[in-house]
Amino acid sequence: MTQAYEPPKVWTWDSESGGRFANINRPIAGATHDKELPVGRHPIQLYSLGTPNGVKVTIMLEELLALGHEGAEYDAWIINIGEGEQFSSGFVGVNPNSKIPAMVDRSGETPLRLFESGAMLIHLAEKFGEFLPTDTAARAETLCWLMWQMGSAPFLGGGFGHFYAYAPEKWEYPINRYAMEVKRQLDVLDRNLAEREYLAGDHYSIADMATWPWYGVLVTGKIYEAQEFLEVESYQNVMRWANQLKERPAVQRGRRVNTSWGDEELQVPERHDASDIS
Repeated sequence: MTQAYEPPKVWTWDSESGGRFANINRPIAGATHDKELPVGRHPIQLYSLGTPNGVKVTIMLEELLALGHEGAEYDAWIINIGEGEQFSSGFVGVNPNSKIPAMVDRSGETPLRLFESGAMLIHLAEKFGEFLPTDTAARAETLCWLMWQMGSAPFLGGGFGHFYAYAPEKWEYPINRYAMEVKRQLDVLDRNLAEREYLAGDHYSIADMATWPWYGVLVTGKIYEAQEFLEVESYQNVMRWANQLKERPAVQRGRRVNTSWGDEELQVPERHDASDIS
């Protein structure tokens, strides 16, 4: 860094601090404007964006539909976080944390709100009896890896991804700090996957669905344009697992939902019927 930073006695919000998402980051919660969320005809209403956390849930829903669970039919409404739509009164009413995804399960007498992608995956797994083992040991292992992802990804996205790809300048210290941590995480995954097909054993689970949009896409896609920098191909077991999941039809469908960027032919800004994903 070119100049040492001396923190003030009391931090104050500098809305002009820079960075790709400076216009929507703020130190307070709550709604900024009144707007109700739309409601479609399906039991599951999803309010999201095709970023890694959103893709976790759409992959799960597509996997459930592929198994024939009609109750997993869903409407996926796009939430443009760049325009601050996550701060509407309707969205905050479902997710007080104002982060995508948010979900309302309307299959029962009383609508059930869900926020945090991991909670949604557990809810759907238990609701439909899929992708979360009932055996005590296997269930515990699956939940451990799910929680590993939930705790680890902020270092990848909010840490490494921010300073490597989105910060107004590239600073050596934070990039080195978070690159080291991301490589450590990849090594954790690589050692685990050297001994098993999927994260929690020989069964594909919600732990894989949660982890692939972050770490699978990191090693096989273009997220942060950091593949060479992180030497991702050296993590051969992660590469094998990531490419294996990438070929699943439900993964291919789920990753397209609520996207409005990239290859125009693959964009599915909203999903209200299976035919929306051609």
